[in-house]
Amino acid sequence: MRIVLVGPPGAGKGTQAAFLAKNLAIPHIATGDLFRANISQGTPLGQKAQEYMRAGQLVPDEVTIGMAKGRMEEEDAAGGFLLDGFPRNIAQAQALDGYLDETGLKLDAVLDLEVPEDEVVKRIAGRRICRSDSSHVFHVEYSPAKTEGVCDVCGGELYQREDDREETVRKRLEVYHSETEPIIDHYKTQGLVTTISALGAVSEVTERAMQAISAE
Repeated sequence: MRIVLVGPPGAGKGTQAAFLAKNLAIPHIATGDLFRANISQGTPLGQKAQEYMRAGQLVPDEVTIGMAKGRMEEEDAAGGFLLDGFPRNIAQAQALDGYLDETGLKLDAVLDLEVPEDEVVKRIAGRRICRSDSSHVFHVEYSPAKTEGVCDVCGGELYQREDDREETVRKRLEVYHSETEPIIDHYKTQGLVTTISALGAVSEVTERAMQAISAE
């Protein structure tokens, strides 16, 4: 199966993508992973991306598209893939359409993870990260540390990342609404979109997603 996963920041796309990819035995292709792999391998596209990132500029669509195409052409993606974070705007969606047309492939589904905006803000702004080990993550409401401000695992200081502050989250949501959300309507015209509530336990959301895919 070939699936695109869409949703605002804080919707749990990465978590759901990992579960779905494992259940469906297809690779999880995430934009962040593409960038890291190309940069670490020193590919021409990775070098271009790094130039823009060092200058504090957005990586152009053509670079991201090139990375995504290269990954979709790898052997493990021959039987399908799950795209997470790509496409992120109409230009990228149109480029993906063109690539699939050229290769004689098609998308099977676009899963739209829906979360109320206030819940997104609560989820992200409540995160607290350990300064000693960033893999130790807590939440002031959903998974609080036993002692406020102190990591349960190693005793390190817990802090709120700049990206997780409420005003930053709301700006990220504005970008999502203006740039990424329009691709949902783009894919609705192709009859591919299923909207899924991303509220509740992770397993419940995964079950909804699997049911939506099996109905395709």
